Amino acid sequence: MPLLMLRKLPRYECLREAAERNPVVDPSACEAFLNLLRTSDLAAAAEKRALAEFGLGQGRYLILMILGHDPATPMKSSELADELGVSRATTTGLLDSLERDAWIRREHDVEDRRVTRIWLTDSGKEVTDRLVPAYFSCVARVMNPLDAKERSQLVGLLQKLQSALSDDFPNESDPEEELSNH
Repeated sequence: MPLLMLRKLPRYECLREAAERNPVVDPSACEAFLNLLRTSDLAAAAEKRALAEFGLGQGRYLILMILGHDPATPMKSSELADELGVSRATTTGLLDSLERDAWIRREHDVEDRRVTRIWLTDSGKEVTDRLVPAYFSCVARVMNPLDAKERSQLVGLLQKLQSALSDDFPNESDPEEELSNH
């Protein structure tokens, strides 16, 4: 679901008129915020299309990338949940679907049967090898309009907003909602 449910963004003049009726409205803040939401929606849609070519959603993709970082070393399912910032139940659902696709395998730890270790399979490595270039090609297309200096400025500005939002609204973001959409 998009963050911004508007087909067209209001013109700056409309925002300025709204500010005349309600002094709490800051037209430049509204314009920046609406454009941030629209950009987020468009970037998320581009990512979703790139991942859909492989039958993946963001949660499944992230698990493959985390496991692919060091394929020779398994991870505990609880570690994956912590890394993703989602519940164990959400992680289990994502792992179930990746296991059905034969991209991961689960093994009980020999020393502690309560612990499940997750490995990438050869098939999972193959799809990851094909996925990485496709995904980062998408990222490059999304970011192509900006040169290196502009990207650096954008990162700095976004981090400034993220910091302020984290201070004002701690623990408000819900990665669970996005990642549970396998």
